Amino acid sequence: MQSWTSPAIPTLPGRGHALRLHDTATQRTVDPAADGVGRLYVCGITPYDSTHLGHAFTYVAFDTLLRVWRDAGVEASYVQNVTDVDDPLLERAEAIGVPWRDLAADQVALFRSDMTTLRVLPPTHYVGVVEAMDLVVDAVERLIAAGAAYWVDRDVYADITADPQFGSVGHLDDATMAALFAERGGDPQRSGKRHPLDPLLWRGERAGEPAWDGRTLGSGRPGWHIECGAIAAEYLGLPISVQGGGEDLIFPHHEMGTSHLRYLGSGSDGAESTEEPIRAFVHTGLVGYDGHKMSKSRGNLIFVSRLTADGVDPAAIRLTLLSRHYRSTWEFTDHHLDEGTARLQRWRAAVAGRDSADAVRTDADEVHLERLRAALAQDLDTPRALEIVDAWAADDATELLADAVDALLGVDLRSA
Repeated sequence: MQSWTSPAIPTLPGRGHALRLHDTATQRTVDPAADGVGRLYVCGITPYDSTHLGHAFTYVAFDTLLRVWRDAGVEASYVQNVTDVDDPLLERAEAIGVPWRDLAADQVALFRSDMTTLRVLPPTHYVGVVEAMDLVVDAVERLIAAGAAYWVDRDVYADITADPQFGSVGHLDDATMAALFAERGGDPQRSGKRHPLDPLLWRGERAGEPAWDGRTLGSGRPGWHIECGAIAAEYLGLPISVQGGGEDLIFPHHEMGTSHLRYLGSGSDGAESTEEPIRAFVHTGLVGYDGHKMSKSRGNLIFVSRLTADGVDPAAIRLTLLSRHYRSTWEFTDHHLDEGTARLQRWRAAVAGRDSADAVRTDADEVHLERLRAALAQDLDTPRALEIVDAWAADDATELLADAVDALLGVDLRSA
């Protein structure tokens, strides 16, 4: 699948710090790229509606992670999927009377446009589920062979009881897992399952639904959680340094996907790995509006494309998102956007006010850059980073300020 064009990233003097991140599974701060290699997998969109600020909050956060890694000299690879066949997409396409493939293509194109507008770095590999069908079939066949999956009529389910480490990501009690599984696409009441939480791996073909050749699995299409595991294992290899997404993916998606990966994992040399397949789970908070989490079902969405069409500077949108720590859950208001716009104007005025003859770096510049790098290295503390740039812009700033803000925060201060 086609990704989007990468913005240019200025080269900064020196090198950034090792990035330490909060790991959801252990509740500890860790350096998942301590070996100098960063493998990032972020769950992508199901393309049946436009990019809203909740999506943007997640993708800007992981874009910042990538920028900090690269500034620190980490060899970074980034994979993002697109769930371009799934029940919500099929249901939306039927409701509005368009072919599901056309709806998916249109929304993926809009997402790419939004990411370009927000100056988000593109994934190394941007992979649609439809184009990864053989990988999914391979993965399901491996789980069956390992005794970790079983048949219910024409469908294949994972057996969570085969994985003694199931539950180690979210550490949720049984009642909470059962409620979330039912709420987030699971089928706990399905007759014939060994355990109510067993997730679907392969759905045998139903009349009127799209289907693919599943070889020994028969014609059908994938369940949700196995898709990300199959794509991540193929395009990144294991262990994955960071599995990322919104906090609503902790369960069941990341719990189930990690369980699948335990059966798919081998090291880059082909040997079976004793290490967990994911080194750190990094989750973003949820963005609310009008008193509720932004969601398609509720319809309380603020779209990136609509804001920019109304004349809002994309850099102001990005600063608004960066003003909240990535793990925070918060409610968007127009006041937040006004603050982001005012901050952008101050920073741009500071850069524009410097004559090219005054662009020699000063000791103060080096101090500000060091403080900025240190803040971002501590679990991507972007609110603190913005305060540091505020002070830098109020100081005797030079062109290094513009380069640093561009490279590390993704904000272009040289554009009007």
